Amino acid sequence: MADETEFIAAKNASTSGEFVRDATYINDRVVKAGTVDGLEPGGGPVGDKIGEMRWPVEAGRYRLMAARACPWASRTIIVRRLLGLEDAISMGLAGPTHDINSWVFDLDPDGRDPVTGLHRLQEAYFNRIPDYPRGITVPALVDLPTKSVVTNAYQKLNFDMLSEWTDFHRDGAPDLYPDEHRDEIDELDSWIYPTVNNGVYRCGFAADQGAYEQAYDELWASLDRLEERLATRRYLVGDTITVADIRLFTTLVRFDPVYHGHFKANRSKITEMPALWGYLRDLFQTPGFGDTCDFPQIKEHYYNVHRDVNPTGVVPKGPELANFLTPHHREELGGRPFGDGTAPGPIDIASERVPAGHGAQ
Repeated sequence: MADETEFIAAKNASTSGEFVRDATYINDRVVKAGTVDGLEPGGGPVGDKIGEMRWPVEAGRYRLMAARACPWASRTIIVRRLLGLEDAISMGLAGPTHDINSWVFDLDPDGRDPVTGLHRLQEAYFNRIPDYPRGITVPALVDLPTKSVVTNAYQKLNFDMLSEWTDFHRDGAPDLYPDEHRDEIDELDSWIYPTVNNGVYRCGFAADQGAYEQAYDELWASLDRLEERLATRRYLVGDTITVADIRLFTTLVRFDPVYHGHFKANRSKITEMPALWGYLRDLFQTPGFGDTCDFPQIKEHYYNVHRDVNPTGVVPKGPELANFLTPHHREELGGRPFGDGTAPGPIDIASERVPAGHGAQ
């Protein structure tokens, strides 16, 4: 999903001028062996129809293809890091810019992912479905033996990391989707996703004034609602970080650098909303969040790729980002970031570290 399809935004405009995201994905799942008849480690997928097949959980078999520029891929990067799945699922990172065809591994030597040898992510899609007709999206899980995409259904991919890869979670991995809060998390997502996560895109890619204003009004109604909610609680649900916070974080962290101006979501900046700004800084300073963000890549993607919105491709120098590291005092509201778990340790894979100066240093 996400920035992957943004470069063909015009194709996602309805007759009313509203941006309608193409949410059709390859919905295969990766699940524990034994949960599906005939599914076992080392074997192939079970099922005959792409989008409904089941693949076995197997450490070292898959590679997560992501891009730091994309908020949907960033969710998966954060989940993987908090759960400690780095040794079980390797990660390839595409660069922030691309053409209409595909994300490209141009951050790597010779412009190829060092594990799969792929130059374009599109190749992995074509290996699975020749002439794949939809957007080449990140995140995507790739089967290394066949160099083909298993799934690009980001929400199911994240859920499977939480529930099916438990044998490979690190000691102290937090419970990001606790049973007692699942209904509340799902209820929040039912309105945060369409009005905030996707709402900024509905503003930025609206092809009609009325469609833009409706998206804008819904976005700010929801952000005001979140501002009120977070004024008295540290996290969205319960007293620990959950997937609800991860989903909101990846939109909020891009808001002032990109969405406020580029997508015309400009009533206020997040820095002007005390609760949301404190909440964002709190999460940014939590291991697993800010240390996965690359602001130059984020800005380069949106301002350079979206030539329908920004024809010159000029990337703004601002805003000042060092204030992401200022004290937030959110700990005064209580809460335990990782619950009974622990924070992840430093990133020890050199290729996965954000370059110095690319975060809010």
